[in-house]
Amino acid sequence: MPSSAATPRSFPRSSERAAAAAVTLRGVSKRFYFYEHRTSSLREWFIRRVLRRPLHTRRAEFTLRGVDLAVERGEAVALLGRNGSGKSTVLRLIAGIYQPSAGTIETSGRITAVIELGAGFHPELTGAENIALYAAVLGLGRKELAARYDEIVEFAAIPDLPDTPLKYYSSGMEARLAFSVAVCLQPDILLLDEVLAVGDQAFRERCLGRLREYHARGGTLILVSHELDQVRALCGRGIWLADGSVVMDGPIDAVLAGYRG
Repeated sequence: MPSSAATPRSFPRSSERAAAAAVTLRGVSKRFYFYEHRTSSLREWFIRRVLRRPLHTRRAEFTLRGVDLAVERGEAVALLGRNGSGKSTVLRLIAGIYQPSAGTIETSGRITAVIELGAGFHPELTGAENIALYAAVLGLGRKELAARYDEIVEFAAIPDLPDTPLKYYSSGMEARLAFSVAVCLQPDILLLDEVLAVGDQAFRERCLGRLREYHARGGTLILVSHELDQVRALCGRGIWLADGSVVMDGPIDAVLAGYRG
């Protein structure tokens, strides 16, 4: 008789995912330069030129080293790792904010990246004006915004404040508004970087519910978060990064167990 035990999900290797991938990274490295000395005055510039010394000295550090990964359409994937492991760099590379120092990145579909809540907001503009501004930053057209405006205001729970300048909002209200604009879009790929701690507990539960709906409709979610319980609730797959390299890639429970261990 067949066993009643659940069969663990099999995660194909990156090369096998590539054909149906929403996001593919092949041999991606990212190098940043850190200046140890920079000429700061005309006098110093003149002395260094006379002595034939370099005007600037810098060192290069790799944040990512030859990363290969593929995320299938409709997957919900968590990037795990300590601060400085390269998680946020991966999201910025996928979003096109950074360009890789080596390797290639391929994406398929419309991307919305919520890397920093409130980026693009202006304190002197009203809530309604900031919704339009933030939507434009995230790539939403006027017709789409008009169709979703009421939903955004309702989800942010600020029905009486759209005409109030943002400088009078509390930090929690501002964060709710920013997240509401992002989650009320319908991108093919949604990138989230540490944005699930916004608002009070009730609002966080609404955010999690909306993200589950997005994923259930076939949206591709790539998430960076240190909230491991939220990660388990949202994602079926985990990728553990350390020192710019992939340590482990597989079912979320197995990766969380390895990471916690």
